[in-house]
Amino acid sequence: MGSPCELHLDEQPGLDFEAVARAAVDEVERLERKYTRYRDDSLTARINASAGDPDGLELDPETASLLDYAATACAQSGGLFDPTSGILRRAWDFHSERVPSPEELTPLLERVGWQKLRWERPRLALPLPGMELDFGGFVKEYAADRVAALCRELGARHGLVDLGGDLAVLGPHPDGSPWRVGIRDPRAPARAIASLALRAGGMATSGDYARCMVVDGRRYAHLLDPRSGWPVEGLTSVSVAAGHCLLAGTASTLAMLHGRKGPAWLADLGLPHLWIDADGQLGGSFVAGRHHEQLRGEARIAGP
Repeated sequence: MGSPCELHLDEQPGLDFEAVARAAVDEVERLERKYTRYRDDSLTARINASAGDPDGLELDPETASLLDYAATACAQSGGLFDPTSGILRRAWDFHSERVPSPEELTPLLERVGWQKLRWERPRLALPLPGMELDFGGFVKEYAADRVAALCRELGARHGLVDLGGDLAVLGPHPDGSPWRVGIRDPRAPARAIASLALRAGGMATSGDYARCMVVDGRRYAHLLDPRSGWPVEGLTSVSVAAGHCLLAGTASTLAMLHGRKGPAWLADLGLPHLWIDADGQLGGSFVAGRHHEQLRGEARIAGP
């Protein structure tokens, strides 16, 4: 998953911890093999290799469900959530400290757009040669939910799945107390800027600090607007809690993509959330739970 992955389980009489942990690792590795864009033998690689073939590929039910979700998220976000926009990374190398030119972005943007592909379950076709589908924007959150569900099936009732800051709660601690999670300060990532309490569901954080570059004093984040091909500005971090990590992750990403309109969009959405803007201001329904340095050593610190 390209990030530290952890499973936290409280003591529970009769639970085979090794079996639960082994099943969790196997499930994460299965999804990694299937959906990563970094392996030539992954399903993602096969889908992208089929670009330009009008017949496309017939997909399995799990992948079909993920594409149905992506289609709904894209439609309801006005195109901001777009898994075809991963191709823009060809122009944006955040290790290069170089901003791409409009001439570099234009041919890539011609291949971006969910409406350009043909999805008629169970068959998917990417009609334009060079088009790509990237599951990276939501498969880690899906994996967190899958691992949590699998652990529950094996009898675990008190635990937390943490896949690179995407969280899914199996259940609270045995005494009913919540899992306390620290939110990273986007300008000092080793420090927690706020504390959240989770008893169930999932939480995800999107931010501009994990992959970014600063050129001539301007920060460019890895979250790219699929309509323009340029990084969004306005918010530096958004954390959202929801019934499932997948939903929380989509909401946090979309809030970042909305930029300065993100706080109003989150307020209308109605899910518990916290946002931090470029000026370091905090807002959202979680602000009352704010803590600072005292969180060190006391809470998990989550973030991208």
